Amino acid sequence: MVTSSPWQTQVGHQRDWVWRGWQTRYSFLRPQPSAKALAQPPLLLLHGFGAAIGQWRHNIPVLAQGRTVYALDMLGFGASEKVITDYLVTLWVEQIHDFWQTFIRTPIVLVGNSLGSLVSLTAASLYPEMVTGLVMLNLPDSSVLENPSWVKPAIAPFKIALNPLLFLAKALLTSPLVFNPFFRFIRQPQVIRAWAKKAYLDTTAVNDDLVEILSSPAYDLGAGAALRAMVNTKAKGQPHYRAKDMLPALQMPILLVWGQQDLMVPPRLGPLFAKCNPKIQLIELEQAGHCPHDECPDRVNTLLLRWLETNFTEPHLASPQEVAQPLN
Repeated sequence: MVTSSPWQTQVGHQRDWVWRGWQTRYSFLRPQPSAKALAQPPLLLLHGFGAAIGQWRHNIPVLAQGRTVYALDMLGFGASEKVITDYLVTLWVEQIHDFWQTFIRTPIVLVGNSLGSLVSLTAASLYPEMVTGLVMLNLPDSSVLENPSWVKPAIAPFKIALNPLLFLAKALLTSPLVFNPFFRFIRQPQVIRAWAKKAYLDTTAVNDDLVEILSSPAYDLGAGAALRAMVNTKAKGQPHYRAKDMLPALQMPILLVWGQQDLMVPPRLGPLFAKCNPKIQLIELEQAGHCPHDECPDRVNTLLLRWLETNFTEPHLASPQEVAQPLN
């Protein structure tokens, strides 16, 4: 259900879409029709872990002045359904690809933050025909920090010894008796506010709207079970698409923006990723944390618009899906 909070009016037209039998939420905003707007590829914005469409509220109205902008709540987050499933990165990639096939069907620019960056990168790697450009606001992947060859054999005995203890610890922490009270504690708005302040250098950006955007979904039916499923999916391992392997093969323009005061994902990774592909433009953003699009939206919007103008000046043929406004 869409509430009447002020931020709701800033994210465009919100709709529900049933994907694989699951209710998911997306939004869209179109520019006034013009030849210049039709020459621009649509954007699809993907939030980070624990976030939602609302975190793009300061970006969507500005970016949509010259192109169609979509934003999607990935399954398990925001206003999308909280289900028990294996939350693989490829699950979200398939959600994005099916959304693209349903509503857009013309090459897009993917814009992601944190987890959304990793999902966007994987989508660009698996479905290059879908993605004409890629923007990542940091990238949570440590593959460029591979240890020397002697490290794995040296720590192997310790891993063998610790595995039973780690298994027991995981079983204890993810048991409903322990996990459910813990989840009820961490979803409280005051706890969410304190956690968000770790991700923002400018803590004044952690206002009531943001706290509502981050905390409200945790009160949805099945939210605790969904988070527990995410933890269990990560703990039992999953097919891993490494940024170090995916980036060199990409042929589209890539913008990588990294807040230099990011406490969640080390900014020193940025230059290492930039070496993986000459098409990557790295912008190291001073006085910005983990979510620069929300913390300093004016600066990020300007960067994005300048990059889009530089890299996408060729005419773009709008698809019938793009021209016809979704009604559901």
